[in-house]
Amino acid sequence: MKTFLAGLAGFALFAATLATPAAAQEIKAGDLVITQAWSRATPGGAKVAGGYLTIENKGTTPDRLIGGSAEIAGKLSVHEMAMDNGVMKMRALDKGLAIEPGKTVKLAPGGYHLMLEELKGALKQGDKVPVTLEFEKAGKVQVSLDIQGVGAQAPGGSADKGGHMQMQKDHGHSGMKM
Repeated sequence: MKTFLAGLAGFALFAATLATPAAAQEIKAGDLVITQAWSRATPGGAKVAGGYLTIENKGTTPDRLIGGSAEIAGKLSVHEMAMDNGVMKMRALDKGLAIEPGKTVKLAPGGYHLMLEELKGALKQGDKVPVTLEFEKAGKVQVSLDIQGVGAQAPGGSADKGGHMQMQKDHGHSGMKM
């Protein structure tokens, strides 16, 4: 019985590994580690899109994300959304975004983000869109944005046509029957 249970536990671990999405791309540039780079699908004719990612500074000196470029966009800049007297406002960060030593900065919907402007085509769910980020010290860094559903709020999320989040259903025990 112990052997059976040990085998069953091993199988459950193996099955859970298969059900887990592939690890997100991790890019190292000097002391910076960039992960979870993604964007949302855009409808045809859209001229702007947001880009999101996480940047960790493992070094002892600050760096600064100052901009970038993408073949799919005429312009890529760093923006911030913030509440101002009860009104959500967006603005370009002309001096870039500081990445302090030992800190992690997350670019996410409703906060700091990349703004891809003058899109030359739609971003399609499931695609990977190459972008070049430019840092003050780390220089130019190639990253691919994983394109999620239109209403996604995080990497790996997807949404239906109405923008409602779709989640995998948890059937308990990783779908195993006992």
